[in-house]
Amino acid sequence: MPRPAAATPTDVARPLTLTVMRGALRLLSATAPKVASRVAADLFMTPRRFPAPPREREILAHGTPFTVRLGGASEVRAWRFGGDVGPSIILAHGWEGRGSQLTPFVAPLVERGFRVVTFDAPGHGASPGSRSSLPHFAWAIRAVADAAGQPHAVIAHSLGCAAATLALRDGLAMNRLAFLAPPLNPVDYTARFGDILGLDDATIQAMQTRIEERFARKWSDYSLAETARTMTTPLLVVHDREDRDTYWSEGAALAEAWPGAKLVTTEGLGHRRILREPAVVEDVARFVSVMV
Repeated sequence: MPRPAAATPTDVARPLTLTVMRGALRLLSATAPKVASRVAADLFMTPRRFPAPPREREILAHGTPFTVRLGGASEVRAWRFGGDVGPSIILAHGWEGRGSQLTPFVAPLVERGFRVVTFDAPGHGASPGSRSSLPHFAWAIRAVADAAGQPHAVIAHSLGCAAATLALRDGLAMNRLAFLAPPLNPVDYTARFGDILGLDDATIQAMQTRIEERFARKWSDYSLAETARTMTTPLLVVHDREDRDTYWSEGAALAEAWPGAKLVTTEGLGHRRILREPAVVEDVARFVSVMV
């Protein structure tokens, strides 16, 4: 599930250039459409990895690392902060992100008496694998919750918000949710992905069908716009008007659809700096600290 906006040639596929990849996929679409859909699906589920900057590595160094099994040989890397008692809060990063991006929330939550767990989703950060997806993210959240104990709250960013919503819908219980820069309908990413690679409608549809068959779920199952209407867990949405990856209108619509949700709008923070803005961190920490 690629970053939905402002992709460059190397954002989509390396080492091939975007021009070469677009040409190759056009040829495959015309001569071998099944192969084209398979290649497109593989690209769609292949995240890039980015190294953590020193500020993130420094905080991770104070955590206790552990491994969470997802089933079979699949696993994710995780870190635990705080004591051995007290309610837990899970931090869930977004597509092509890493658990360390949310570590600015660690200190204020630990100071409030919480245990905090962050993790790298499959195919991200220090976790093994080369493929990932929204279902992978949701599986990881549920597995981390099983390993760390039922969470009091989840704080999520971008695609992690969609994954947390699906995990909640599928039975994971929690008392509070905080979403930063959430998408409204992750299915829209396929259209944006198709635009980047110049895919025709038939190839996009075949790619979607292939992914549906792989996970045995319809694309409509991933719509937060529909799922939100059935939710009752208190939710805080924080979204920046200048976000170019997931648009402010998506967060606003999600907050409108989710009963009782609160929307906080920021200016000038974009999609990622919002995660380390002190005022945002404090607002989110205060919200999720409310005990039911």
